[in-house]
Amino acid sequence: MPRVLPWLQGGLLLGAVFLLAVALVKPIGVSTQFVILDAIVWDWINPDIVKEVPESKTGYGSPNAYLNKSGGKYAKNAANPLNYSFIFVIGLAFGAFLSAMLGGDRPAGRQYSMPEVWASNFGTNPWIRFLVAFIAGFLVLFGARLAGGCTSGHMMSGMMQTSVSGYLFAAALFASAIPIAILMFPKRKSA
Repeated sequence: MPRVLPWLQGGLLLGAVFLLAVALVKPIGVSTQFVILDAIVWDWINPDIVKEVPESKTGYGSPNAYLNKSGGKYAKNAANPLNYSFIFVIGLAFGAFLSAMLGGDRPAGRQYSMPEVWASNFGTNPWIRFLVAFIAGFLVLFGARLAGGCTSGHMMSGMMQTSVSGYLFAAALFASAIPIAILMFPKRKSA
């Protein structure tokens, strides 16, 4: 049996997970759960942010307009976070941690594995790489939320369901990512 390329194997597994999620539960969306986590912390600091409101559609409400959307849907999720979506996000973080610990592709004695193309352009300081990744992730997430969804909801679940917004988001993402990658990682001269 021929060896399956790692990127192809990963893509097929990811596609299967999204297909199962859409078929059995609901489309996967992750960024809203960060809003819910923010609301949980905010409510812990200020207990007036999430309140039981019996006359609302969900039984919860908030003086914050965003948390009060859809009849207090986000406020309800902040008050009762143990739901499919929130547990899914916790599972993502836990799975990523396990993958990093069990991956085994780090050179001996090094805590962080640095791709050669990154190191040759920006050095080996992992904190610079973390900062750039954080800023890039923030910008992508901000754009997705501005478009009324999240990266996984627009691109992965959205495209799987043939959503026009999913295709537009993916096109915009690649139209901006490719030029930025070309600027950040110019071709190296051959030795």
